[in-house]
Order: sequence, then C-alpha cells, then structure tokens
Amino acid sequence: MAQLWRENLTRLGLELPAVAAPAGVYIPAQRSGSHVYTSGQLPFVGGELSVVGKVGAEVSLEQAREAAKQCALNALAAVHDLVGLDSVVRIVKVVGFVASAPGFNNQPQVINGASELLGELFGASGAHARSAVGVFELPANTPVEVELIAEVS
Repeated sequence: MAQLWRENLTRLGLELPAVAAPAGVYIPAQRSGSHVYTSGQLPFVGGELSVVGKVGAEVSLEQAREAAKQCALNALAAVHDLVGLDSVVRIVKVVGFVASAPGFNNQPQVINGASELLGELFGASGAHARSAVGVFELPANTPVEVELIAEVS
C-alpha cells in the first residue's frame, strides 16, 4: 500500500497540501488505537476556500464534487501529518456534509467526489462506508465539508 497512494497521487497530478490550520478549538486528526479520525475538512486550496455558496444555487454539482475531492485530499493531509499515509490499511468511513439550496437532493453525487478520489488513491482499500448529509449552512459559507476514519497499522 505504501507506494500505491504515492504513485496514484502523482498519476492524478495531485499533491498532498499542507494541513489546514484549525478554525476553532480542535485538532485536524486524532489517533485512537488503530484508527485515525479527522476533523471536518473544508475545500481549502492555498489557505483559501476553492468555492463558496450553496450547492444547487451559487455552486454547481460539478464544482461541489471538486470541492469534496479537495476536502478528502485535505483530510488525507491531516492523516499523513499525524501517522503517515504509508500506515493506512484502509479507509473505513467518510461523512460528507453538503450546504444545499432548497430542492437540491443530490448530496450523494457531491460526496462521490471524495469517495472516487479515495478509491483512485487506495484501490480496494479506499472503499468505505459513507454518509452524505444535506445541511442548510456550513462554516465560512463553504458548500462541502468531509471527515473520514482510516484504519492504520
């Protein structure tokens, strides 16, 4: 697994970003036994949100999928900073929150952006349980927030 994620990250033309500084009183990731739990990650790129607004209004489905992908990448950066991605055995669970305009009900399609990235990076070990939840508001008017649980060695 150690080289798989690195090779796939390179193949996709992506890099692990620096861990986003917490916006409140929490830490980006916490290890408990053989699991790492991340705090909810926003789609920060270079310290700025990649997109703002509600999905189905100011933000398109495709923009939201890309934001979810960035959230997952940021969550992986938090895991990497804590224990190193080489120690990831599998991704266990993903929880995604989607700030949704009235009538928007494609939250699972949005969070697929995160899920697909995890599958592309970790192969079968990236398959996970998941929740995709529509909410009215998220911090800083972000359209998406993603957290994950990873089993580590």
